[in-house]
Amino acid sequence: MTEQSGADILVEALCDLGVEIVFGYPGGAVLPIYDALFRSGRIKHILVRHEQAATHAAEGYARSTGRPGVVLVTSGPGATNAVTGITDALLDSIPIVVITGQVPTALIGTDAFQEADTVGITRHCTKHNYLVKDPAKLGAVIHEAFHIATSGRPGPVVVDIPKDVQVATAKYVRPGPIQHKTYRPQVKADPKAIETVVDMLAAAERPVLYTGGGIINAGPAASQLLRELVRLTGAPVTSTLMGLGAYPASGPLWLGMLGMHGTYEANMAMNEADLVIAVGSRFDDRVTGRLDAFSPNSRKVHIDIDRSSVNKNVRVDLAVIADAGHALEDMVRVWKARHHPKPDLGDWMRRIEGWRAVRCLDFPEIGPDIMPQRAVRALWEATHARDPIITTEVGQHQMWAAQHFGFELPNKWLTSGGLGTMGYGLPAAIGAQLANPNALVIDIAGEASIQMNIQELATAGQYRLPVKVFILNNEYMGMVRQWQELTYSSRYAESYSESLPDFVKLAEAYGWKGIRIETRDQLDAGIADMLAYDGPVMVDCRVSKLTNCFPMIPSGAAHTDMILQANEVSGEMDDEAKALV
Repeated sequence: MTEQSGADILVEALCDLGVEIVFGYPGGAVLPIYDALFRSGRIKHILVRHEQAATHAAEGYARSTGRPGVVLVTSGPGATNAVTGITDALLDSIPIVVITGQVPTALIGTDAFQEADTVGITRHCTKHNYLVKDPAKLGAVIHEAFHIATSGRPGPVVVDIPKDVQVATAKYVRPGPIQHKTYRPQVKADPKAIETVVDMLAAAERPVLYTGGGIINAGPAASQLLRELVRLTGAPVTSTLMGLGAYPASGPLWLGMLGMHGTYEANMAMNEADLVIAVGSRFDDRVTGRLDAFSPNSRKVHIDIDRSSVNKNVRVDLAVIADAGHALEDMVRVWKARHHPKPDLGDWMRRIEGWRAVRCLDFPEIGPDIMPQRAVRALWEATHARDPIITTEVGQHQMWAAQHFGFELPNKWLTSGGLGTMGYGLPAAIGAQLANPNALVIDIAGEASIQMNIQELATAGQYRLPVKVFILNNEYMGMVRQWQELTYSSRYAESYSESLPDFVKLAEAYGWKGIRIETRDQLDAGIADMLAYDGPVMVDCRVSKLTNCFPMIPSGAAHTDMILQANEVSGEMDDEAKALV
């Protein structure tokens, strides 16, 4: 076995792991790796225009495929620019491996040119990180990094490689199955715990299945098992922002998203439930609202692969440590084996129908202005038959997309949940488009958030990616403005975008097609024009400027303290809805 450079060992290990695409940006501390990639020709490198975009593109790739995304950046500013995306992946449980260059080993700690303590900086925003000082260990480290990123609760792993290690030579020995000494996540549940959960569900009168991104991370089979469990038990389903698509939005037992901008029926059902079964979700503060008022009369079960998430925010009655897919499979099997009849939840469903009758997602339409909700619904009506992949930036448009774009399948909704990272959507769409070249990929954006990584228009253009960007342009940092209106007496401090670019001309400058939609009667034709073009398109859809995103639970309030649209709290509810509620 001949010796190879550390850079060649790295490329060889990536090929052995099935890596097809790497997102990155070159610099001095990774030039040996770039030369090895060039000589190998076996891995496609995507040149982004900013390292943060590389991490988000890797997230989009991973989230849409279930396979880990890979990032390659240089030392110093290359690594620090990637930190936002690394943290985003940690909070949303996205498997990515980030390879960073480092100054030569002898210069570490000397404040050398483009030196940063990458391991120290990323220690708290990764599942694990490495500083590799021996080329003979590099191959094994890369294999272990992929194992950690993809097993258990997925997340980001950083591998920091000094430049001299990339040049030094060693033998590459392909490792066998990874058996880490301490990292051994529990994927199968305790059988007795599963039996207890099934018995609790069979006995419940007001159950709610509270699902999250962990079901999507567990693979398509987990979503199918969730649907089977719902069919058997008749239990209604709600979801976190990250779990949309695990259960179809058209399903009769779908309550919609819950939490701060969730539906009235989802939040009220959670408040009144007698049993809450959380599967692959972590009781985030945007979901729970005021903790002492969260689902006060329910018994709570938490099924999660991450032991540290259990009892972190909400005390539960039963913890089940397991992969969501395995746990759902066991629950379905035990339910059938015990021949449980489908519970009679008629009274519970009638109460839910009463909450649904409030029609909390309705919105007023007056004059020619385009309501942002209408724009999202028009986009859904024009595209849902094609099962598009939707990414978003972060803000009001993100919440409107979650509320009004119905998702039927997993891995079709890519958004930044835990970190709320503006600038996520465009690079994530690029990653998803590369992973799914025949798919329709649309980034639903805001005019402020899209500018965080607007330079990635060049990346999509270079690689001829037919990404669509649909901007809901209200000329404000909309969510900031909404909070300022509701909490700071409409003092709109720095939330107005006074110097916006001409997005149509900007798109054309990058070689994209630009479309502007200004009135409601132009909406359907503009969307059709966007879809008919076989290249990248940016749509500047001018929407009502001061529309707020409702429903909304104010920060620190209870689920019962939701703010609804004005017509929904003014007594204009129809008689049937009043009677049911």
